Amino acid sequence: MAAITVLGGTGYTGTNVVHTAAARGHTMTSVSRSLPAEKVDGVTYVQSSVTRVDPASLVTASDVVVGALSPNSGELIGKLGGIYQSLAPALAAMGTRLVIIGGFSALRRVVGGPRIAFSEEVNPLFAAAAREVAAIADWLPTTPAELAWTYISPASAYGVRNPGAARGRYRLGGDVALTDAEGRSDVSGADFATAVVDVIDSREHYRAHISVA
Repeated sequence: MAAITVLGGTGYTGTNVVHTAAARGHTMTSVSRSLPAEKVDGVTYVQSSVTRVDPASLVTASDVVVGALSPNSGELIGKLGGIYQSLAPALAAMGTRLVIIGGFSALRRVVGGPRIAFSEEVNPLFAAAAREVAAIADWLPTTPAELAWTYISPASAYGVRNPGAARGRYRLGGDVALTDAEGRSDVSGADFATAVVDVIDSREHYRAHISVA
Protein backbone atom coordinates (compact mmCIF):
# COMPACT_ATOMS: atom_id res chain seq x y z
CA MET A 1 0.00 0.00 0.00
CA ALA A 2 1.12 3.56 -0.66
CA ALA A 3 0.94 6.86 1.19
CA ILE A 4 -1.08 9.06 -1.19
CA THR A 5 -1.71 12.79 -0.85
CA VAL A 6 -4.46 14.31 -2.95
CA LEU A 7 -4.17 18.05 -3.59
CA GLY A 8 -7.73 19.25 -4.09
CA GLY A 9 -9.01 16.25 -2.18
CA THR A 10 -12.51 17.64 -1.58
CA GLY A 11 -13.25 18.55 -5.20
CA TYR A 12 -15.21 16.28 -7.52
CA THR A 13 -12.30 14.19 -8.74
CA GLY A 14 -10.35 14.43 -5.51
CA THR A 15 -13.24 13.18 -3.41
CA ASN A 16 -13.77 10.16 -5.65
CA VAL A 17 -10.06 9.31 -5.68
CA VAL A 18 -9.82 9.63 -1.88
CA HIS A 19 -12.81 7.32 -1.38
CA THR A 20 -11.57 4.73 -3.87
CA ALA A 21 -7.95 4.66 -2.68
CA ALA A 22 -8.93 4.59 1.01
CA ALA A 23 -11.25 1.64 0.35
CA ARG A 24 -8.25 -0.26 -1.04
CA GLY A 25 -6.23 0.34 2.09
CA HIS A 26 -3.93 3.12 0.98
CA THR A 27 -2.83 5.69 3.56
CA MET A 28 -4.70 8.80 2.43
CA THR A 29 -4.20 12.51 3.03
CA SER A 30 -6.55 15.09 1.53
CA VAL A 31 -5.36 18.69 1.18
CA SER A 32 -7.89 21.41 0.39
CA ARG A 33 -8.94 24.92 1.35
CA SER A 34 -12.09 23.60 3.06
CA LEU A 35 -12.98 20.46 4.95
CA PRO A 36 -15.73 18.12 3.73
CA ALA A 37 -19.07 17.87 5.51
CA GLU A 38 -18.59 14.10 5.66
CA LYS A 39 -15.13 12.69 6.24
CA VAL A 40 -13.93 9.25 5.21
CA ASP A 41 -12.76 7.12 8.11
CA GLY A 42 -9.00 6.78 8.24
CA VAL A 43 -8.31 9.73 5.92
CA THR A 44 -6.20 12.63 7.21
CA TYR A 45 -7.69 15.98 6.18
CA VAL A 46 -5.42 19.02 5.96
CA GLN A 47 -7.00 22.43 5.51
CA SER A 48 -4.49 24.53 3.63
CA SER A 49 -3.96 26.47 0.41
CA VAL A 50 -1.23 25.55 -2.07
CA THR A 51 -1.07 29.21 -3.10
CA ARG A 52 -0.20 30.41 0.41
CA VAL A 53 2.28 27.79 1.58
CA ASP A 54 5.03 25.84 -0.15
CA PRO A 55 3.12 22.88 -1.63
CA ALA A 56 6.15 20.65 -1.06
CA SER A 57 5.68 21.10 2.70
CA LEU A 58 2.29 19.38 2.43
CA VAL A 59 3.51 16.18 0.78
CA THR A 60 6.74 15.27 2.58
CA ALA A 61 5.57 11.82 3.69
CA SER A 62 3.97 10.81 0.38
CA ASP A 63 4.78 8.03 -2.05
CA VAL A 64 2.33 9.47 -4.58
CA VAL A 65 0.91 12.97 -4.99
CA VAL A 66 -2.31 13.32 -6.97
CA GLY A 67 -2.86 16.82 -8.33
CA ALA A 68 -6.63 17.22 -8.60
CA LEU A 69 -6.61 21.01 -8.48
CA SER A 70 -9.10 22.95 -10.59
CA PRO A 71 -7.94 25.78 -12.89
CA ASN A 72 -11.36 27.42 -12.41
CA SER A 73 -11.21 27.53 -8.62
CA GLY A 74 -10.84 31.02 -7.13
CA GLU A 75 -7.26 31.76 -6.14
CA LEU A 76 -5.93 28.97 -8.39
CA ILE A 77 -6.94 30.73 -11.59
CA GLY A 78 -3.85 31.28 -13.71
CA LYS A 79 -1.55 29.70 -11.12
CA LEU A 80 -1.93 25.97 -11.67
CA GLY A 81 1.11 25.51 -13.89
CA GLY A 82 3.34 27.43 -11.51
CA ILE A 83 2.19 25.35 -8.54
CA TYR A 84 3.12 22.07 -10.22
CA GLN A 85 6.41 23.51 -11.48
CA SER A 86 7.38 24.60 -7.96
CA LEU A 87 6.43 21.17 -6.60
CA ALA A 88 8.27 19.07 -9.19
CA PRO A 89 11.88 19.46 -7.96
CA ALA A 90 10.96 18.38 -4.43
CA LEU A 91 9.04 15.34 -5.68
CA ALA A 92 11.90 14.33 -7.95
CA ALA A 93 14.36 14.59 -5.05
CA MET A 94 12.10 12.51 -2.76
CA GLY A 95 11.34 9.90 -5.41
CA THR A 96 7.63 10.71 -5.11
CA ARG A 97 5.36 10.04 -8.06
CA LEU A 98 3.23 12.89 -9.41
CA VAL A 99 -0.17 12.05 -10.92
CA ILE A 100 -1.86 15.09 -12.44
CA ILE A 101 -5.53 15.05 -13.32
CA GLY A 102 -5.79 17.10 -16.48
CA GLY A 103 -8.67 17.90 -18.78
CA PHE A 104 -10.22 16.39 -21.88
CA SER A 105 -9.09 19.37 -23.94
CA ALA A 106 -5.44 18.50 -23.28
CA LEU A 107 -5.97 15.50 -25.56
CA ARG A 108 -5.57 15.40 -29.33
CA ARG A 109 -8.05 14.27 -31.99
CA VAL A 110 -5.35 12.50 -34.02
CA VAL A 111 -1.84 11.28 -33.30
CA GLY A 112 0.55 14.21 -33.48
CA GLY A 113 -2.26 16.72 -33.92
CA PRO A 114 -2.78 19.85 -31.85
CA ARG A 115 -4.26 19.59 -28.39
CA ILE A 116 -7.99 20.32 -28.43
CA ALA A 117 -7.43 23.29 -26.10
CA PHE A 118 -5.49 25.07 -28.85
CA SER A 119 -8.06 24.39 -31.57
CA GLU A 120 -11.29 26.13 -32.55
CA GLU A 121 -13.16 23.26 -30.93
CA VAL A 122 -12.68 24.61 -27.42
CA ASN A 123 -15.42 26.89 -26.03
CA PRO A 124 -14.03 30.45 -25.80
CA LEU A 125 -15.58 30.78 -22.32
CA PHE A 126 -13.29 28.03 -21.04
CA ALA A 127 -10.33 28.50 -23.38
CA ALA A 128 -7.97 30.14 -20.89
CA ALA A 129 -8.38 27.39 -18.27
CA ALA A 130 -8.24 24.65 -20.90
CA ARG A 131 -5.01 26.02 -22.34
CA GLU A 132 -3.43 26.38 -18.92
CA VAL A 133 -4.13 22.73 -18.16
CA ALA A 134 -2.99 21.62 -21.62
CA ALA A 135 0.25 23.58 -21.20
CA ILE A 136 1.02 21.44 -18.15
CA ALA A 137 0.85 18.37 -20.39
CA ASP A 138 3.40 20.03 -22.71
CA TRP A 139 5.65 20.98 -19.79
CA LEU A 140 5.86 17.58 -18.10
CA PRO A 141 7.99 15.84 -20.77
CA THR A 142 10.59 18.62 -20.37
CA THR A 143 11.12 17.83 -16.68
CA PRO A 144 14.20 15.90 -15.50
CA ALA A 145 14.01 12.13 -15.90
CA GLU A 146 14.03 11.72 -12.12
CA LEU A 147 10.45 13.02 -11.92
CA ALA A 148 8.04 10.11 -12.19
CA TRP A 149 4.81 11.61 -13.53
CA THR A 150 1.58 10.52 -15.14
CA TYR A 151 -0.95 12.92 -16.65
CA ILE A 152 -4.49 11.54 -16.82
CA SER A 153 -7.30 13.09 -18.86
CA PRO A 154 -10.96 12.12 -18.41
CA ALA A 155 -13.53 11.84 -21.18
CA SER A 156 -15.40 14.84 -22.61
CA ALA A 157 -18.58 14.21 -20.62
CA TYR A 158 -17.20 14.10 -17.10
CA GLY A 159 -17.56 16.03 -13.88
CA VAL A 160 -20.10 17.26 -11.39
CA ARG A 161 -22.43 18.34 -14.22
CA ASN A 162 -22.04 15.00 -16.01
CA PRO A 163 -21.72 12.48 -13.16
CA GLY A 164 -22.79 9.52 -15.27
CA ALA A 165 -23.59 6.04 -13.99
CA ALA A 166 -20.84 3.78 -12.67
CA ARG A 167 -20.37 0.86 -15.05
CA GLY A 168 -17.54 -0.89 -13.26
CA ARG A 169 -15.34 -0.69 -16.35
CA TYR A 170 -13.40 1.82 -18.40
CA ARG A 171 -11.14 2.17 -21.44
CA LEU A 172 -7.58 3.40 -21.16
CA GLY A 173 -5.85 5.17 -24.03
CA GLY A 174 -3.02 7.53 -24.88
CA ASP A 175 -3.19 11.25 -25.57
CA VAL A 176 -5.71 10.88 -28.41
CA ALA A 177 -9.33 11.30 -27.29
CA LEU A 178 -11.30 8.07 -26.88
CA THR A 179 -14.80 7.93 -28.37
CA ASP A 180 -17.37 5.22 -29.03
CA ALA A 181 -18.84 4.28 -32.41
CA GLU A 182 -21.24 7.24 -32.22
CA GLY A 183 -18.48 9.67 -31.34
CA ARG A 184 -19.44 9.96 -27.67
CA SER A 185 -16.85 10.28 -24.93
CA ASP A 186 -17.90 9.88 -21.31
CA VAL A 187 -16.88 8.40 -17.98
CA SER A 188 -18.45 8.48 -14.52
CA GLY A 189 -16.69 9.92 -11.50
CA ALA A 190 -16.53 6.51 -9.85
CA ASP A 191 -15.09 4.76 -12.90
CA PHE A 192 -12.55 7.52 -13.49
CA ALA A 193 -11.39 7.30 -9.87
CA THR A 194 -11.06 3.54 -10.22
CA ALA A 195 -8.87 4.06 -13.28
CA VAL A 196 -6.68 6.59 -11.47
CA VAL A 197 -6.12 4.28 -8.50
CA ASP A 198 -5.56 1.30 -10.83
CA VAL A 199 -2.82 3.29 -12.57
CA ILE A 200 -1.22 4.08 -9.23
CA ASP A 201 -1.44 0.47 -8.10
CA SER A 202 -0.06 -0.91 -11.37
CA ARG A 203 3.01 1.33 -11.22
CA GLU A 204 2.75 1.71 -14.97
CA HIS A 205 2.39 4.66 -17.36
CA TYR A 206 5.34 6.59 -15.98
CA ARG A 207 6.09 9.85 -17.81
CA ALA A 208 3.06 9.32 -20.03
CA HIS A 209 -0.16 11.16 -20.89
CA ILE A 210 -3.09 8.76 -20.81
CA SER A 211 -6.86 9.07 -21.13
CA VAL A 212 -9.86 7.34 -19.58
CA ALA A 213 -13.35 6.87 -21.03
